[in-house]
Parts: sequence; structure tokens; C-alpha cells
Amino acid sequence: MYYHFKPELPSVEVLKEVRLQTPMRVYSQDGELISQFGEKRRIPLTLDEMPPKLIQAFLATEDNRFYEHPGIDFIGVARAAFTLLTTGQKKQGASTITMQLARNFFLTREKTYIRKIKEIFIAWHIEQLLTKDEILELYLNKIELGNRAFGVGAAAQVYYGKEAKDLTLAQIAVIAGLPKAPSTLNPIASPERAKARRAVVLGRMLETGYITDQEYQQAKAAPITAKYHGAQISLGAPYVAEMVRQQMVQLFGEENAYGEGYQVYTTISGDRQRAAEAALIDNLLAYDSRHGWRGAVEKIADWPLDDAAIDKLLKRKASYKPLVPAVVIRVEEQQAHVRIKDQGNAILAWDAIAWARPYINDNKQGPNPKTALEVLAEGDLIYVRPTETGWWLAQLPDANAGLVALNPEDGAIEALVGGFSFKLSKYNRVEQAKRQVGSNIKPFVYAAAFERGFTLASLINDAPINQWDRSQGYAWRPKNSPPVYNGPTRLRLGLAQSKNVMSVRLLRAVGIDNVIEQLTRFGFAREELPRNESISLGSASLTPLEVARGFAAFANGGFLVEPYLISRIEDGYGKLIWQASPKLACLSCEQALAREEWVDPLQANEAELQEQLQPDAMTTPEMDAGWPRQCPIAPIGINKLAPRAISAQTAFLVSQAMESVIWGGGNWNQGTGWNGTGWRAQKTVKRHDIAGKTGTTNEAKDAWFSGFNPELVATSWIGFDDHRRELGKATRNPAVKGDQIFGKEFGARTAQPAWNAFMAKALEGIPEQELPMPTGIVSMRIDRATGKLTRRRDHSSRFEYFAAGTEPKEFIRDSLANPFDGPALQVTEDETESEELF
Repeated sequence: MYYHFKPELPSVEVLKEVRLQTPMRVYSQDGELISQFGEKRRIPLTLDEMPPKLIQAFLATEDNRFYEHPGIDFIGVARAAFTLLTTGQKKQGASTITMQLARNFFLTREKTYIRKIKEIFIAWHIEQLLTKDEILELYLNKIELGNRAFGVGAAAQVYYGKEAKDLTLAQIAVIAGLPKAPSTLNPIASPERAKARRAVVLGRMLETGYITDQEYQQAKAAPITAKYHGAQISLGAPYVAEMVRQQMVQLFGEENAYGEGYQVYTTISGDRQRAAEAALIDNLLAYDSRHGWRGAVEKIADWPLDDAAIDKLLKRKASYKPLVPAVVIRVEEQQAHVRIKDQGNAILAWDAIAWARPYINDNKQGPNPKTALEVLAEGDLIYVRPTETGWWLAQLPDANAGLVALNPEDGAIEALVGGFSFKLSKYNRVEQAKRQVGSNIKPFVYAAAFERGFTLASLINDAPINQWDRSQGYAWRPKNSPPVYNGPTRLRLGLAQSKNVMSVRLLRAVGIDNVIEQLTRFGFAREELPRNESISLGSASLTPLEVARGFAAFANGGFLVEPYLISRIEDGYGKLIWQASPKLACLSCEQALAREEWVDPLQANEAELQEQLQPDAMTTPEMDAGWPRQCPIAPIGINKLAPRAISAQTAFLVSQAMESVIWGGGNWNQGTGWNGTGWRAQKTVKRHDIAGKTGTTNEAKDAWFSGFNPELVATSWIGFDDHRRELGKATRNPAVKGDQIFGKEFGARTAQPAWNAFMAKALEGIPEQELPMPTGIVSMRIDRATGKLTRRRDHSSRFEYFAAGTEPKEFIRDSLANPFDGPALQVTEDETESEELF
């Protein structure tokens, strides 16, 4: 019989090098689990990592003579044959653990005599190839145990949320009873059947002496506690996980990506990712609530319901962190009683309801309610959210947002949130949403001007533009928002106060072709850049990731880094199989290469190479001043250096202007002080080493804030997925206590709060660093009104930075010195906030 079936028998040699199909796991840079992908859940364990009672439970139930027979239990076969002859039924399979392993790897589960014969011969081969412990370990890691759990490690996690070593005897017995019928004996789907099967397992363990009678009685009386547990994700970042999944499929193919057990380590920082998510969600909910209450999600048709029926209904409703579904069960004058999913009953106090004035449209809200009855009714299905003072009435926001943060030195993505909820929408607004950028484009336009000799002290006329376009047959009238014009104004103020007409005039002075060419050097695709003057105001559509990448060049000294998400990939055994090799922003390295101090390691002798690798060998004044603290590319080569977008001097000058976006200038004591559009960061982030730029488009359909400090750059965007909707405006809500945002929505009010909250948390505990000054920069005292040199040392003057060779040569006559910045000083804080594309 053996020689008859031998040609059909598979080789069992593969078991020596078997790779169990395990899911892909995605981690943060600090080792927190972000996600897991793969059809089969498996956590491979060695026998030493499995508790003895677990091994004994499987032996007692499946094959108690495992260590005695040669792979075929002849006593069991005889018993099964006798049962078949006397009853005519196949009640006993007589399969040993080795035979089950043979079936799991090489055969199907069909109940035929031919399959059983093949199973016996394969088991015999396996016993000749592997030790008993190797067979048992493979079996316990391979066996199907229901709910997509394969192996005891995965079963412990899926059913009990534990590691196998932490299982109780009762839980072990449930898992050991599953191989017979993983679906029908499942403790989640069929707890009563699982309990009966558990009793059988415990009885066999008692008979074989593996447990005492006391242990048997205690475990048998224990309740069935199993419930479904997903992967033990400690860091929720679903948009990040999806980006990694797509990249892994591109690298390895779908089958390998999901089944080879790859461990993918990302560049994401756990703490910064949490800060980004909290900042985005809180800002979206704040925006949404100030625009009014849109009503209950639905009215329950067959109201009233008892608590059990409400709980059953709520179980089917999804939560969207931090929003939880609830049902209103009673409404009083100024409070409401609700039943919350998985939380039971709670009370919404009046403060938690009073904000809910009616939403009329994006620009208008109704009057504040006087009672809870005006807002809620019994049988309403609503959302609530937890706060420090209790549960508050909430709603899913209509608008959406994106926030991304990069390390400007190498482009590593340290935090990324692509929307309010991945459950609601898998559309990743950071990577996929191309939206008009508004005034976020202006730093790049100014960079093109500085590259061509303009300075922070250059004057551009801040005056209305009325230009007839003969080809279009209409006049283009770009205007400031608000329409306040200050006459000749220094470029530092022009960018800090986001003067639209100054940006247009600067574009004309530099030349549109030169500006577009410069924009492409920041990584923006030429085909995405409209070749008309509106580009100076942000008519181009870009993604938040593209914008953040561009802003990184201002933070790192002018280099264009490439954003990347995967740091390294390990196989299922911890072996490194792929490592990111990003190009780096390194001013000191660039200067060393220019001075020909760098030695190619492929051509250097050992003495030269050792000298080059000394810690101080590449030290330069620029490094001491704050540019990257080390020179990581020296032993690798010039190909490791990121390309330049702009000069280090231009990067510094634009950063200076964007520092004024937040901190303004002038002397408040002397009445010459002024604010930039991003002044709110003063109160929230409370750091002087930050710079940024607001951005708002026509009709406030998109709001932006992008900014940085020397070690982190971040972009915040908010808008509607429906491009037709505008962010609108909100009136002050008398029911809201403390500071609140109201008025027209734009970058500083709508997008910047998320950036402020994120940066405050992300930079917590990190000492302030001055925005570093590269070589080739000089500082001169200028007159604030004219930008010319001055000898005066009062509030009419200030020190200004210039690229060497561009500094002014002419002194202002003392009689013309103006202690004021002119009409610009008339602009109020609120006015400097508002800006539009046109």
C-alpha cells in the first residue's frame, strides 16, 4: 500500500525550514504597535514560551500517547476500527498530533479512507525527520483555532487579550477544546458548547493526572469569559498604517506583504502622533460646535425602549474617537438623561448642552437655546464626548482636516493624521487632498526674490492694483484682506502681515518664470503651478505633505529633503532586510565637501579614514551655531547630501520674516509695535524659536498654517471635502465660557489652533534653539520707515539681516528719519489676521 501511494506523497523536508504565515506588524519608531495586516492571526511561540498546562491540555485531549508512538497510535486505530465495525459510524478519527500536522500542512480535511492512509504515511515520514518536541511546537503554532487565530499564541490574544503564559486553567481548557470544531465550539459564538467541551478537556486532564480534583472543580465552575480582542494596538494611527500597507505591497507583493511576518518600523513618534491626533480632533470639534447644532443623528422609530433594547441598538452604532453614541431617555428643563454605549446612564448638564444653538448655514447660527427641550427629545440618537467636567453633547464634524509633521533634517514623518476618523473616511487628506494653498505660498515667492537680490528691508508699494487684462476682457483687482494699504513697506512686514498686493508686485519684479522655476526647486510639480499672477497669492493646489516638505527647506538651511515613513523592515525572525537611507540636510557637510576636506572611503587609506571619522574632524562654526549637530554623510559620500532648494542665506532670511509672522515687531512701549498674522502662537506655544505662515483661500474654502522650529516642521489644513463649501463665519456664543474664536474663518483662526496645540506638546521639554544664522549673513542697523542705514539707536531703527553684498549702502538723513513704520501701525490685531487669496 505504501509503494502504491508513495508517488503521490509530498516531501516533508519543507518542514525543516517551514515559515509559518504570520501577519505584517507596523510599529512606531519607539516600538509601539500601530497596526497588523494579514488574514491569519499568528503569534509563533517556542515550547518553552508555552505554559506546561497548555501543552498538557492538548496532549490529554488530542494525543496522550504522543511521546510513546511513532506517529501512528495503533491502539487508537484499533479502537476506531472496532467502533466502525460495530456501529458502522466514523465516531473516532484516531488521528495523532503528528497526523493532524500532516493534514494541516499537506492535505485537506475531507473524510476519506485514501486521505487517512496518506495521512498515516506522511506522519511516519515526519516522525523520521523531526523530533517529538519539534513536531509538537509546529502543531501548536499551526493549528486553526477559530476567529482567524492560528496557533495557541494567537488564540490567547484573540479570545482573552493575553499572552499564552498568562492564561488560566479554565481558559487553557477552552482553547485546547477548539481543534475538534473551531467554529461550532467557539466560545464567542457558542459559549454553551464551548463550556461543555471545556468540561471534556478538564476531565481528560484529570484522568491523566495533569491536574488535581480541586483544580478540576474550580476550572469547571469558572464562567466563559472569552470575547474578541483585536491586535494589541498601543498607538492609533490608521492613516499611517494604510500608507505603510500600500508601500509594503508595492515592495513585496500582496501575498508576501501580508504573510511573511514583516516587522515594519516607521519614523512616527508615539508622543507626537498622539499630540497631532488630539490637536486635529479638538480643533475640528471646536470649529464645528461654533457653527451650530445640526440635530440628532436619527429619531428612534419604536420608542420607548427598555435598557436592554437600547444597549442592543447602541452596540450596532460605531464610535468615532472621542465621540460615543448615546440615546436620550429623558429631557428636563436644563439637563438631559442619556444612555451611552458601553457606559450606562449619564446626565448631560446644562453647560454641556447650552452651546447647541441651531446651525442655519456655514455663515449663520440661530439663537442660543434657553432649555434642553429646544435641543433634545426622548428617543434621539446622538453623540457625546467625555470631558474633564463630564459628558458633553457633540456631533460628527462636517469639515475635515489634515496635519503632518516632519523632521527637517532628513524628511522623516514624525506625525500624520489624514482626517477626523479613518472609520468614516479612508481618504488621506495629508497625502491625497490637493487644495489651494493661499498665502502659504508667499514664503516661496519671497525666497525667489531673496535669491535675486531683494532683502528684508527692500520696499515694495503696498497699494491697490487695478490691471486691465486685454486677453480676458476684465480687470484683475487683487486686494489686501482687510483692504488696508500702507504704501511703501519693507518685505519683512509684507510677509509677516501677508500683504497680497505686495506679493503680486514682488512676483512682477522677479518674473513669473523665475518664480515658477524657484517653486519647482521646492519639489512642487511644474504642471500644478498656474502660470499667471494669481500664483503669488496661492492659487496652486498642493497637498499638506508637499507644503510641509517645502517649509522644511526654511528650517534646515535650504535643503530639499524627501519625506519618508518606513525606517526599517525586519523579517519574522528579527533580521534586518531593508533600511531607509534618506538624503540629509547638512550645512557643515556641504561646506566640508566644498573645501575638499572630505575623503572618499573607497579610496582613502586607513589613517585618512580614521582621521575623517573623528568626532571633531568636521566641526565648523556653523555646527556650533546650531546647524545639524553632526556630519553623518562624511563616511558615505556626496550622494547622501540632500539637494539645495535655496541658499542657506535665503532660508535664514525667509525664516526671519516668518518669525515676525508670530512675534511681530516694533516697540509697543513707544507705540510702534505690530503683530503678524500668526500672533496667537505667542500665547499657546510660548517659544521664540518658532516661525510660520498663515494661509486662506477665496471664500475661506481652505485654511492653512505651516511653521517650524529648527527640529520640527508641521502643516495644518482644514476645509470641507466638498470644494463648494466655505468655512464661513461664526458669531460669538454667549453660552461658551472663556476664550473663544468667532468671526470670519481663516488660517489664523481655523487652522493655526491645531498647529499651536501640536507644537506646544511636541516641543514640550525641548530647550529653545535660536534659528541659526549661517555664514554670509551680516546685520546692519536700518531705519524702519525707509529700510536705509541709520545712525539712530531709538525705536525708529532696528537691526536687520542681509545676505552679504545685498546690504544697503545709503544712510538716511536724520531730518527724514521717521520714528514710526507709517500707516502699517494703524492695523489692529484682528485686521492683521484676516487674509484671502484675492
